[in-house]
Amino acid sequence: MSALFSSVIEGSVTIETYLICLAGALVCGIIAAFCAGFRAHVSKSFLVSLVLLPMIVETVITMVNGNIGTGVAVMGAFSLVRFRSVPGKAKDIASIFLSMTAGLACAAGYVGIAVVFCLLVGAVMLILNFIPFANENAMELNITVPESLNFSNAFEDIFKAHTSKHRLVRTKTTNMGSLYKLTYSVVLKDKNKMREFIDELRCRNGNLEIALSEAPEGCEVL
Repeated sequence: MSALFSSVIEGSVTIETYLICLAGALVCGIIAAFCAGFRAHVSKSFLVSLVLLPMIVETVITMVNGNIGTGVAVMGAFSLVRFRSVPGKAKDIASIFLSMTAGLACAAGYVGIAVVFCLLVGAVMLILNFIPFANENAMELNITVPESLNFSNAFEDIFKAHTSKHRLVRTKTTNMGSLYKLTYSVVLKDKNKMREFIDELRCRNGNLEIALSEAPEGCEVL
């Protein structure tokens, strides 16, 4: 058991130890990608990046291998990536750090620790996916109303009947000021009654445009 947590690199790096570390990094990347994509809407390119990232980090750190000059050059090159990236969700950032940590562990030769670490963290991520931290009935409602309608309390009775919580988050004029676009954050009592909810709103806003969609994930952005 103790051999599992010992480094496979003894002295200088050989082709055998490098391939072992690279294979371990690949396994860790696959685990991280699987956990990040489980019950989540992520792109294929992001999952591919998670698979490749531990291998890239492992190779880069192996090449540095105590060389201060090379380490400074690598740090400068990696810092440029920050200006080519866009803000990501908190879970995506955690998955990237998971892949990088696994790559660093493999670069030091601790392949067993890297794999066990990815398995444990991945298991925690999967378990947390099944825990409903937020209300899954939270929706974003967009209603277009005519200028003549006093929208302050126009939909209160409908909201009380179909939602457990509602809040007006944005008001915007459109069509040269003749229409208002209202954005509400609502928590539905029953998602199976969305059609009845929309039909009642249509009767109140003059059959103008209404959009009901999943709540945006902007609050998760780091």
